[in-house]
Amino acid sequence: MDRESDVARATFFGLHALQHRGQESAGIAASNGRRIKVHADNGLVTQVFREEDLKVLTGHIAIGHNRYSTKGATRKYNVQPYLINGPGIEFAFGHNGNVINAGELRREMQEWGVTFRTSSDSEVIAHLFANAPGQTWGERAAYCMRRLKGAYSLVIMTNNELVGIRDPLGIRPLCIGRVNNGYVLASESCALDNLGATFERELDPGETVVITEDGVQSDIWSGTDRSTHSMCVFEHIYIARPDSTLAGKLAHRARQAMGRELAKMHPAEGDLVIGVPDSGISHAVGYSEESGIPYGEGLVKNRYVQRTFIQPDQAMRNLGVRLKFNPLRDVIEGKRIVVVDDSIVRGTTTPRIVEMLRKAGATEVHVRISAPPITSTCHFGVDMSTLDQLIAANNSIDEIRELIDADTLGFLDVDHLMRAVGVQDDSYCRGCFTGRYPIPVQLEMSKMELEEPMGVEGD
Repeated sequence: MDRESDVARATFFGLHALQHRGQESAGIAASNGRRIKVHADNGLVTQVFREEDLKVLTGHIAIGHNRYSTKGATRKYNVQPYLINGPGIEFAFGHNGNVINAGELRREMQEWGVTFRTSSDSEVIAHLFANAPGQTWGERAAYCMRRLKGAYSLVIMTNNELVGIRDPLGIRPLCIGRVNNGYVLASESCALDNLGATFERELDPGETVVITEDGVQSDIWSGTDRSTHSMCVFEHIYIARPDSTLAGKLAHRARQAMGRELAKMHPAEGDLVIGVPDSGISHAVGYSEESGIPYGEGLVKNRYVQRTFIQPDQAMRNLGVRLKFNPLRDVIEGKRIVVVDDSIVRGTTTPRIVEMLRKAGATEVHVRISAPPITSTCHFGVDMSTLDQLIAANNSIDEIRELIDADTLGFLDVDHLMRAVGVQDDSYCRGCFTGRYPIPVQLEMSKMELEEPMGVEGD
């Protein structure tokens, strides 16, 4: 953007559009060409920023970050963007994803004399870039891509450059758009829409884009296999907003297709199809279209309760489910209900929803899930915790049906899921369903791997 643009305010609204991707902390860094200022704290975007905070974040470049932790505690020292000082370079840094060899790289850089102030893999990536050889961001990225293993979509800001980087597997999304006489990078296209920007394209796996006053320069790492990508299919199922475009496909359309495939695999005799708001709605619409069973709203969602799946501990999830939904008795009473949701991970939400529907007078409750059973943990940016907490890793489908007290239960399988997103190859990571990942991983990794006694400063 030009030097008079209110980029911090634009970044604030972009983060607000992406609040669903992380609710633990928020931050913005802005540059006026001479100095980078950062304001960040724990909380939602609207809790972290006041008018006076945005007014001091002046400049012509800004980056923002909503944190959803998959490595490191929910502590203030892990809030992003980070301000990084390296040999002859200073930059602000934001990361989406998870790097599985962060501990090894951190120990190596500590031997170089690098001091770490957080317990996040994101700081490891940032310092690797700060210490990478090379004169250009493309050269630095090439070095880092050879060293890093895992998922990383990055935004980096110097005094006069905005840089976007997507890992060679393309596991997490990142796109670029145009607004007025400037450019915008965002995890999802819905943020561009919110800013009135024009979506241009998604970054390719292994791509580095450098945006300056002279325009956009692109570089793709030579080690990238450009014939395929391994984007997380859970982005299509749940994570992304339904109005975002992923891998060229609107998430809402992909979810409708999943619902249609689910109806083919697991038909049900019911009077009404309802979706679990909000992420199950598109799936339920597709199920209704294919099955011919009328669709209706049976659950009202409290819009001011956070997403229970991505809250940082189980106690908060349990409380969130009770506060989050309320059934419409007049709609549900006396009917056979087919309730469609995107996934069952820990089994926190689904049994309480079934209980609500039965108390509201449903004569039967048939549960349909638009994802296959999640039997393995995610290593690339979705906090699915440990195997002992995954309900499908420890129970058969019939046992899950009994645990959630459903009359019937059906999951989409992997083949039908991939048909719904429009591929029949290995171009998506579906390791949480199959246990097979695009790169070798440990069976389980600790979220707190980089906490003490590794040594990080306190809040």
